[in-house]
Amino acid sequence: MSRVSHLPPCLFGIKKTKYYPAQDDLAPRESLPKPLILVSLGQDLNLESNAMLDVLIVGAGISGISAACHLEKQCANKSYAVLEGRDNVGGTWDLFRYPGIRSDSDMHTFGFSFKPWTNAKSISDGESIRDYLKEAVAEYGVKDKIRFGHKVVSANWDSARDVWCVAARNSAGETVDIETRVLFMCSGYYNYAQGYTPDFAGLADFKGELIHPQKWPENLDYAGKKVAVIGSGATAVTIVPNMVDKAAHVTMIQRSPTYMFSRPAKDAVANFLGAVLPSKLAYALTRWKNIYFQNATYKGARNNPEKTKKLLLDSVRKSLGDDYDIDTHFTPRYNPWEERLCLIPDDDFLSAVKSGAAEVVTDTIDTFVENGILLSSGKLIEADIVVSATGLNMQFMGGVEFFLDEVKLDLSKRFYYQGMMFSGVPNLIQTFGYINASWTLRADLNSVFVCDMLQQMDRQGASFCVPELRPEEASMAPQPTISGFNPGYMQRGIHEFPKQGEHAPWHNTQDYLLDRKILKRSLFSDGVLQFGCSESDAQTRAA
Repeated sequence: MSRVSHLPPCLFGIKKTKYYPAQDDLAPRESLPKPLILVSLGQDLNLESNAMLDVLIVGAGISGISAACHLEKQCANKSYAVLEGRDNVGGTWDLFRYPGIRSDSDMHTFGFSFKPWTNAKSISDGESIRDYLKEAVAEYGVKDKIRFGHKVVSANWDSARDVWCVAARNSAGETVDIETRVLFMCSGYYNYAQGYTPDFAGLADFKGELIHPQKWPENLDYAGKKVAVIGSGATAVTIVPNMVDKAAHVTMIQRSPTYMFSRPAKDAVANFLGAVLPSKLAYALTRWKNIYFQNATYKGARNNPEKTKKLLLDSVRKSLGDDYDIDTHFTPRYNPWEERLCLIPDDDFLSAVKSGAAEVVTDTIDTFVENGILLSSGKLIEADIVVSATGLNMQFMGGVEFFLDEVKLDLSKRFYYQGMMFSGVPNLIQTFGYINASWTLRADLNSVFVCDMLQQMDRQGASFCVPELRPEEASMAPQPTISGFNPGYMQRGIHEFPKQGEHAPWHNTQDYLLDRKILKRSLFSDGVLQFGCSESDAQTRAA
């Protein structure tokens, strides 16, 4: 099968062959329900009826807002829209409403590169983060481009026209068809509809209330009640100290411990700089300080795990005292950063444990009983309310089904290109953030890349951009999507995601500084990204 030239003279009517290689991940498309309606995105988006978009962004969380704001800044001549399945912007920050919901990384790196975070708290609460995102949407004129209550269900690449044909289902249950040149998936990495809850024995016998943090009741009354929180990750560590003020007692039940570290919720350096310097400069200096600190501590932990382990456990011991059983309750069986570390702002979780208002129990669950949970050791944890902080269900690109010319595509058999595109698949970009740094760092990088790609396509008169495996890479062995990181939610769902290759540019580096350096170079001459246009598009341009 012939390959499209890297610099195709599309304006002269060069015919394009199909450029995505035949692979065993393609299967005949099953018949889908016909759309109930075919609509344009409407007058609120100032688009002509049935007009094709330049970019369709899926998701109005942090990644989607980043994408839209960067398009407004760098590609004002491009038409775009944002489809969001929920009724508000914010994504994760609109979904999760459990007590104490907050960032688990500093807001100077979790915030956008283009909008300073000026709140005094660097580790901030969910409401403040939602306000920040709404401000960004308003400041960059993005809100009118968002269609709420629209969940994308499928997308088919039409190679005859170099167009993604996207089907979304609106809140009325109707199917809406939209055509776009570029499809930018910013829908996160987990299933918004349902969190992960193990199949607990005896659950039907429990007379209390079982809650998953992903679906927290708006007016839950836990005053004076006994609460058991199952889990030891960031969600559990956040919920426990934020329920002790009203609950009679809170018990955290963990199968195994997690590494924890404490830091002040307020960054003294950031607040000092913010008081004496213009906000943009203060923000930039703090942001780079934190980026380099994150990068150095992560690499230090991976290169010298025993030293890092000692530092983390010594810090916990200092907070809880020498008499506390650190070995049982706070010493994981794995090395630091083989799973994510838990950030504790102002030592709140450890303070709750030390005061006796909260308790940590390390054991496995035998069965639920009428008045609580019976552990394998025989100990009974009495509970009126049980919070199952047991994790997420990973979901690749929002569960959307993808097709190439009506043939279903299995992206788990493709390779990531620079952690955001897929081998042999044109004009499709995904944002999947870092596991060892703030998600938004990657989101902003990807947003800039998409803008650069659009501009490069214009310069070359191209209607598609696709990363292709080189001939010598055709038999490249697939590697895990993310190396050396094995939390439970990844083990359950990572098989659905594309794979890494043996070498660049098919690596998912999980290294912001390296990715930034790579993306500042011109990827458009790396011999992997191919540009071209369909015969019909070339004829249209030449006419």
